[in-house]
Amino acid sequence: QVQLVESGGGLVQAGDSLRLSCAASGRTFSSYAMGWFRRAPGKEREFVVGVSGSGGTTYADAVKGRFTISRDNAKNTVYLQMNNLKPEDTAVYYCALSRGSSVYGSYDYWGQGTQVTVSS
Repeated sequence: QVQLVESGGGLVQAGDSLRLSCAASGRTFSSYAMGWFRRAPGKEREFVVGVSGSGGTTYADAVKGRFTISRDNAKNTVYLQMNNLKPEDTAVYYCALSRGSSVYGSYDYWGQGTQVTVSS
């Protein structure tokens, strides 16, 4: 059974940084795309960033230049480094594992989410 467990969320001030982690178990995930999504209050879930099975990355325009995704296949873990956080980044952040290697594919497995709150 595949499980994804996020950690690293919290309450920070605008301009601060946070690093989220997502540990996967139950499956070797090195060949599959991983993504980070977020859901802000009153809004639909949106794509933030993804890393393909080959290591290519895709970022939403809102986070380009501020967020960085990385993966450690030996640890079955993907990270999201978030710098220069803004109040509009406040959301529950979810990691997800795709059924394929492309970040544009379907994501079958989801973590429980971790809250990120950025105060102004």
